[in-house]
Amino acid sequence: MELLWQRPRRKTLVDWPEDVDARLDVLVRAAAAAGEQTSRSQILAALVTAAEVRPTLIAQLLHSYRQMPADALDADNSRDDLPSVRSSGRTRSRE
Repeated sequence: MELLWQRPRRKTLVDWPEDVDARLDVLVRAAAAAGEQTSRSQILAALVTAAEVRPTLIAQLLHSYRQMPADALDADNSRDDLPSVRSSGRTRSRE
């Protein structure tokens, strides 16, 4: 049986705030805390496939995101209860 996560790949360039990028790293760390070995791309793919294709729901998610204060994700960046995870890919540069 062929699995979705093993299908041919496509690279996607994502341009988003640094805080959102750091949040993705926190999600990878949370997966590691649950015993999962994963990657940023698998976390993103899981989130995309879990999203319901309901226009009003997507609009609500966008509205909530666009209304978040700049410090909305600060607390997650200092989570000492999650393990550190070393990225297996290229190092992302911070401008």
